[in-house]
Amino acid sequence: MRQSGFPEPIINLINLLSRLPGVGEKNATRLTIHILKNSNEYSESLSTAIRELKTRVKLCSECFSLSAGNICAICSDSHRNKGIICVVEEPVDLIAIENSNEFSGVYHVLHGVISPIDGIGPDELKINELLLRLNNRDTIEEVILATNPSVEGEATALYLSNIIKPLGIRTSRIAHGVPMGGDIEYIDELTLGKAIKDRREF
Repeated sequence: MRQSGFPEPIINLINLLSRLPGVGEKNATRLTIHILKNSNEYSESLSTAIRELKTRVKLCSECFSLSAGNICAICSDSHRNKGIICVVEEPVDLIAIENSNEFSGVYHVLHGVISPIDGIGPDELKINELLLRLNNRDTIEEVILATNPSVEGEATALYLSNIIKPLGIRTSRIAHGVPMGGDIEYIDELTLGKAIKDRREF
């Protein structure tokens, strides 16, 4: 870091912000100066929001997405179709699919993908929890596998398909309007909505 002209509190915040994904030293410096120039009320609100993020946000006990309570808003919504479960890698993928306005079922968040090179196997993901949901419900009609179209995402989808199909549950994969190697989080809503609508048996 090259902020020797700044006082220590500024340098400390720049260093912390630059550790965020996609935020380099220059952006971290701009953000720090922006926070410094803003009101004390803004700084206090930002500090409170970060503190509450760590103390109040937990995993939904049903789908394992992020929630401020034991059950998230989607799982507790009586208007959702509980018979269709869309399996995604991360909570941000859930948000992206929700923004497409093409899915009215519920979700299951794996919190990653199978990646032997990174030492991540099925036991490190929320796969056993998914199987418990499927085994405990007679009303599950379909599981949509909406992992990213990457090598790891495809391998995870294939693994899940092989263990879900014997349960007699329809298993589908989102259509590949989603580009190979892309991240669901960054795909536009129209493309993502079409991928959900045009899903196929897996």
